[in-house]
Amino acid sequence: MSKKEESQIEETINEENEVVADSTDENIENNNSDSEECEETLSEIDQLKQQLETSNKEYMFLMAEFDNFRKRTIKEKAEIIRNATEKAMKELLPVVDDFERGLAAMAETTDAEAVKDGMELIYNKFIKYLEQNGVKAIDSTGADFDTELHEAIAMVPSPDESQKGKVIDTVMKGYTINDKVIRHSKVAVAQ
Repeated sequence: MSKKEESQIEETINEENEVVADSTDENIENNNSDSEECEETLSEIDQLKQQLETSNKEYMFLMAEFDNFRKRTIKEKAEIIRNATEKAMKELLPVVDDFERGLAAMAETTDAEAVKDGMELIYNKFIKYLEQNGVKAIDSTGADFDTELHEAIAMVPSPDESQKGKVIDTVMKGYTINDKVIRHSKVAVAQ
């Protein structure tokens, strides 16, 4: 082998070594880069896990708070209903007192007119109390029959054609509270 050939072979080997060295350096850089990317990804995963834990804790706290709110609201509603009944009954007690005084006075007097006047006063006081609390009587006699307000308990022959379908007599008054029917009027209707 000649020196020229040896020199060419050496050059070729050196070139191949340089290519291999460059390739190795690239692989090392790529591996370092991959390692850095891996570390960044792991760091992101850890951050996301922490965020998830924080979100779960906040969610559980909100759920517990909402459950407490719901229970408190139910308790408050029950208390309001209980107190509303108490208030209504407390306001009725003066009417009961008046009835008791009237009954005691009836036993001592023979004047029917005085007893009648006393009963009318008590009745008017009671009706005023009902009106203050939104309870109103349904005016029925002479009105058109309305199934939303009236309950027909009798059908009577009409004295004339203009009375057909009208309420002739109210057997029992009906009442509304805040425009909601709490008892239908029991009426006789002309046929």
